[in-house]
Amino acid sequence: MSSSAMLEQFQRIGRDLFVAGLISSHGGNMSVRMGDRILITRRGSMLAHLEERDVIDIGLEENDAMVALASTEICVHRAIYQGTSALAIVHTHPPYAIARSLTCDEIVPIDSEGSYLLHKVPVVSCELTAGSTEVAALLPTWLKEYDMVMLRGHGPFAIGHLLEEAYQITSVLEMACRILTYAQGMEGAVKEYRKGSERYESW
Repeated sequence: MSSSAMLEQFQRIGRDLFVAGLISSHGGNMSVRMGDRILITRRGSMLAHLEERDVIDIGLEENDAMVALASTEICVHRAIYQGTSALAIVHTHPPYAIARSLTCDEIVPIDSEGSYLLHKVPVVSCELTAGSTEVAALLPTWLKEYDMVMLRGHGPFAIGHLLEEAYQITSVLEMACRILTYAQGMEGAVKEYRKGSERYESW
């Protein structure tokens, strides 16, 4: 893929993340693995308005001159690439999902799309949530089994072969959390309609 096509991919997904309300003006980060290199969004960049200078090319294993410009989550992205088969990572701060992470240890969607694509999303805790070695050590183990993990109070890390795949499941998670919130605020118990739904909480 050409450098211009890759930049366009970052720009398109970055705009969509912001328009969908999954990040604040300067929140979130994305990356793509290219062999032994990583393309990652710049520290403090606005994902909705990315320019060429906002996508940093840095080594997968070792630091180089550009490390100071890379996202503060660079150590987490590196650990995920080193410990999983991921080729793209999207990290966001979706409000409904973050709110739900404060009250539960896993998010189990009740809507059809969320059930089909996610089954469930584990919620994990770290004392230092942003770009810490603790997060970097914890997430790869979970992301070998799940395509997304929710860091309590901070947001999900989603993986895929493409940025679009990681963006899709991030969007589905936030919609599922909105539906859970709406349904639980209504009178009456939620009616089950899915065959085999009892398996979701054990997956």
